Order: sequence, then C-alpha cells, then structure tokens
Amino acid sequence: MSIQLISVSHKTADLNIRSCFALTKEQQIKYLKDMVSGGYIEECALLSTCNRLEIYLYGKDGNQREIFSEAEKGLLRMIAFPEGVDGAEYLRFYEGEKAERHLFFVAAGLDSMVMGEDQILGQVKESWQQAMAAGTIGTCLNTCFRYAVTGAKKVKTETDLSRTPVSTATIAIKAAREYLGDLKEKKVLLIGASGKIGNSIFKNLLSEGETQIYMTSRQHCHGGKGERYLELPYSERYAWLDEMDVVLSATASPHYTLTLDKVKKALVTKKRRVFIDLAVPPDIDRRGQELSNTGYYNIDDFSRVADENNRKKEKEAAAAADILEDYRIQFEKWMIFQKSFHEVQSVKEKICSQAEAKGMDKALSHFFFALRESFEPGQLEMFMEALKKVEESYEEN
Repeated sequence: MSIQLISVSHKTADLNIRSCFALTKEQQIKYLKDMVSGGYIEECALLSTCNRLEIYLYGKDGNQREIFSEAEKGLLRMIAFPEGVDGAEYLRFYEGEKAERHLFFVAAGLDSMVMGEDQILGQVKESWQQAMAAGTIGTCLNTCFRYAVTGAKKVKTETDLSRTPVSTATIAIKAAREYLGDLKEKKVLLIGASGKIGNSIFKNLLSEGETQIYMTSRQHCHGGKGERYLELPYSERYAWLDEMDVVLSATASPHYTLTLDKVKKALVTKKRRVFIDLAVPPDIDRRGQELSNTGYYNIDDFSRVADENNRKKEKEAAAAADILEDYRIQFEKWMIFQKSFHEVQSVKEKICSQAEAKGMDKALSHFFFALRESFEPGQLEMFMEALKKVEESYEEN
C-alpha cells in the first residue's frame, strides 16, 4: 500500500523533450480515466506544468511493477516522439517515501527551477481538483495531496522561501532588461496575457515604471486600455510587431504564436529587439534568433539566474524541508492506520465486547497481555515509550 510516481522534469529533460510530454487538458482527462479502468491502478492524478509532467499512482501492494508498467505504456502511447527519441529514457520512477517526499517538495516550490516560486502550489491544487472532477482520485491520493498542500502553505507563512520576489516572470523581465540595457520607454508585446504566467508578467511590467505594454490573448480580448497598456486583438499581433522592443509569449498553444516567415515580413525597422518564449511547447520559432540585432530566450535559458537565486535560499530551503518532512510523516502514520483499519476496528469491538461481559479492567488487561506476548523485547520497549507520550497527551488535555 504505497504511492508511486512517474516524473519527467527540467532536471531530466530539455525543452524539446518536455514539449513532447505537454498533454492537452483533454488528453490528461482521457489518460486519468484510462488508467483507473485498467485493473491495477486504483487512483491516479496528473500534474502538468511548463517544467514537468508527473503522474501520481496508487494501487494495492504487490502490484507495483504492473502499476508502473501500465502507467508508462499508457503515457508513451499518447505521445508522438521525433524519430530516434526514446521517451522512456527521460522518465524517473519513485515509490513510497520518495514519491511522497517528491510531491511535498514540488508543492512547496523546492523542486522548481526557481526555488520558492509559489505558482506551482496553485498548479498542484489544480491537478488535485482535476483528478477529483474526473473521479480518478480516492482516499489515499486525496489525503496525500491535502497534507502536501497544507505543508506547502505552512512553508510559505513560516519561512522566507517565497518572500524574495523571484519567479519565471521576474527572471524573464530581467533578461530583457540586460539585453536592451534598460526598459525605460520600451514597448513590450505580451502574448498570452490572460494566462497565469502572462498575468504575472503583466503585473511585474507595470511595476517597471515607464514601459508601454501591448497585450493580447488567443481567447480573450476586450479592447481594454489603461495609462500604460493597450489590449490588442490576437489577429493583429504581427501588425504591431515592428514597433516592439520586447516580445514575450506564454500561451498553452500546441502551435507557434509567432512563425519565422511572418516575423521576417513584419520586422522592417532595424533596431535591437528581444524575444522571450516562456511556453512549453514553444510559442516562438527559435530560428528567429538568427535575425540581426535580435535576442532570443526560452525557459531553459534562465537556469543560470535560477541557480543564483537557489543558492541564496539554501538556508530557507532546509527549514522548509523540515516542515514538509513533519507533514509527510503525519501522512505516513495515517497510511499505516489506514492499512490496518479493519484490524483496529476488530480489536476495538472485541475490547468493548469483553468489557461488557467481564468489565473494562479485565478487557484492557487482556489487551495489554496480548500485546506483550506478540512483541519482541525491542518492539515492546518502543511501544511502552509511545504509551508514555499517550499518557502525557491525556494530562495536557
């Protein structure tokens, strides 16, 4: 009775490979339902972000190999990899404590490229809710996610891990500033403004001061206008491209939002520009970096800045890890009791039955005698130490 995990992330695969694992919402729901209808897998949840795809699994003990095999084959069947690419070599497999600890660390941002970024907590919640809505999550994974989310919230409130404002959005803006020297009076086109990353970029750009923001989205455009921003129809993005100094794109589109041929036609004015692509799969044709005076960054290019941030947060990360481990141990204790639930209920019923017939004192004496006889000396000593703590808890109350 243990949780299992299949993972591919920025730690095991580059952007090109992760793009292959970027499943649509429809594919995710289909995968979840296919897995729990197969036989070995009883519960399944799927977490998909720009930096990772993770599949959390639960089934009965003794079927771990079959569970991993069924989940892996089901995933790889859904993906068309480029010729010569073996998707399986990028997958990592965890079970038991390692799988639990991984989820807790992911939820708190300890496993993120930018350590401490708190967008991942919302993504973990969404994957949890998605599995509940699909009917593919039960008592075990539901409880594990609940402990992980609760632990991550405590990390957020009791450590400084997330208080330093470093995120994918801030790193992207920093890259643009470094490339151009300054963002004062620069024009920025933001594609995908209605998404979570896009919205975060927009808020950070507003704090830049004198940057002029032009924003568009594939799904929403209300023609909004503010003192420093203008909403554009998505269909007009190329028409405005020549004016821009910075172009940021962060959509969930499976296709390019900017293709090389159309970008070439749109760019007439010779000036220094930078394109920043935060999408997985990519939004911007990477060949655009071949254009003169043009910079290009994708999400993997920010690893250097992220590493600097992570080194500064090592002390807070250690404190966060201690908090998360406390919550993971609480979950593990819950798992042990859940596994022995029927035995616990049976013993309670027998104690009550014997108490009715012979009195509570004799019933409890029989219970403790049976415990003494069933334990090895070392186990009995551990039990008696635990009993002292139970006694203390009664005194405190």
